[in-house]
Amino acid sequence: MQKICIIGDGLSGLTTANILAKQNIKIDFYCSPTISSKPLKDLRTTAISETNFKYLIDKLEVNKNIFFPIKEVKLFYEDNNKILNFLNLDEKEKKLMFIYKNEELKSFLNKKLLKNKNIKVIKKEITSINYQTGSIEIKTKSYEYDLIILCIGSRSKLYDKIAENRDIEKNYKEFSVTTTIHHKSQVITAAQYFLKEGPLAILPIKKNVFSIVWSVNAEFFRNNSKNLRLILQNKVKTILQNIKVLKINNISHFPIFLNLKTKYFKKNVLILGDGLHAIHPIAGQGFNLILRDIRKLESLLLKNNNLGISLKNTYILKDFYNSRKPENTMLSLGINLTNLFFKDTKYISPIRNLVLQNVKNFDFLKKISKKISDTGIVF
Repeated sequence: MQKICIIGDGLSGLTTANILAKQNIKIDFYCSPTISSKPLKDLRTTAISETNFKYLIDKLEVNKNIFFPIKEVKLFYEDNNKILNFLNLDEKEKKLMFIYKNEELKSFLNKKLLKNKNIKVIKKEITSINYQTGSIEIKTKSYEYDLIILCIGSRSKLYDKIAENRDIEKNYKEFSVTTTIHHKSQVITAAQYFLKEGPLAILPIKKNVFSIVWSVNAEFFRNNSKNLRLILQNKVKTILQNIKVLKINNISHFPIFLNLKTKYFKKNVLILGDGLHAIHPIAGQGFNLILRDIRKLESLLLKNNNLGISLKNTYILKDFYNSRKPENTMLSLGINLTNLFFKDTKYISPIRNLVLQNVKNFDFLKKISKKISDTGIVF
């Protein structure tokens, strides 16, 4: 039986381990020794497409109650202090997306992982990786694997020998501000507001609770960090005029940057998750890309196992790179251009406003947008 190791206990690592363990593969799952059996709290919410939702349900029998289905997304932009609706995306039979709390999905995946006999959880810190022998090193001991998968965020030093400083990088000089808001109104439609301070998304997770993801420039954040709760409350009351806010939960924030790896692997060591593509949250496509990566890796491993070939003697990681890099790169850079398009500048704003006033007339744009959001860019 072939043996792989997965390093990292975030959503990417937990999902990858649970899915690959369904094959005839032994998995050593490495997490920090400071992590308890219960994963750290993650206050963020995430949206995934219907196709990716069905993939999780089919492969892992994830509890459907974790997810809140969305049939309609409304898009708005701000012009001369007016909030204008420029596009609505909806579905009658299907769902556009499913929204969940990261913490709830992590908890489910963590419990499932601990019960899986093919997965061994090891709470040890990785000292280094030997790319020539395909082994990890912990202090003075070395452990060899057929495949090593790194799911350790976007800034780990373990990537250095793979990436060779050839990443596509951009510091947006922005912060993503996130929280959940309890209210008395019924908000079941997701919405994206392109405001002068930055794009703000409303993502319902229950009938009387929604999440906010607001990307603001670093200067605005620094100047207003102590008053964010009041600013958010006033902003929500402005864009959702009749809403009665009951409670704003703890506010979290993190810096936003673009980081795309141009190299995905070295020997039998593969980068997966945010380490491959850390992107702007404006379109909510980050975890959708990751799930498509996992899905492709799973299919390649299954094909390889059916042929009875050792992982170390195949071109499986090269096939993964060739099949996934085009979409990952194009979609990530496309999201970057979208963010630039909605910046409030004297050069872009007049052109943007003219385009948005007429975008409702182009039905094919709706179809393309919904198709890409659901299944990605197919090559």
